[in-house]
Amino acid sequence: MRRHAIRALVPAVLATVVMAGCSSSSGGGADPGKNGDGAPAQAAESAAAPEKGVTLGGAGSACELPVTFDLAADWKPQAVDVEPGSELAALGRQGSATMVCEIDAKPAGNIGYLRVWQGKGAGTAPRAALEDFVAGDPNATGASYEETEAGSVAAAEVTYTVEAELLDGKKTERAFAVATPDGPVVVHLGGLDSQEHEEMLPAYELARTSLKLG
Repeated sequence: MRRHAIRALVPAVLATVVMAGCSSSSGGGADPGKNGDGAPAQAAESAAAPEKGVTLGGAGSACELPVTFDLAADWKPQAVDVEPGSELAALGRQGSATMVCEIDAKPAGNIGYLRVWQGKGAGTAPRAALEDFVAGDPNATGASYEETEAGSVAAAEVTYTVEAELLDGKKTERAFAVATPDGPVVVHLGGLDSQEHEEMLPAYELARTSLKLG
């Protein structure tokens, strides 16, 4: 199925397919999304910074979180309440983390989401939180981890691949995590395919570089 045809189908199926692939991203070929040394490539190197929109996470914002960060213009956040035992409960959990916020890129012209996941354990290190998160996706392969920063906060980042739901082949996924007094926070970028993922990287980098605790 061609990519433009899939774009036409997405409004009808995205609610189930993208939620089911809440840890999805792309990249056919060897080591997609990585530098020559195998480390995750920094998105800032490949695209210009996007126009800034609202700041998410503070009191009164769409999603009140243990962190705050800036969103790219036109990305639309919505709080997620995962009700235990509901039909969608399994889709709202990955590893020991629970989805708490979903930020839709469609109003900005892309097909994909930034999703915020809340883990457990105030003492959980960022890399341990990411390893648990990736382990929660049975389709994840080729995970490459890197110690980094989110704003001025110590963080870890992972890039990996999963099988694309609507396309033949794989796509890249990436996420970063920070530790907070309320437990680790994981911010994950997914997209319909690798191209969508690459186009959304500036918004992901804006979130990462603007992050603050509290």
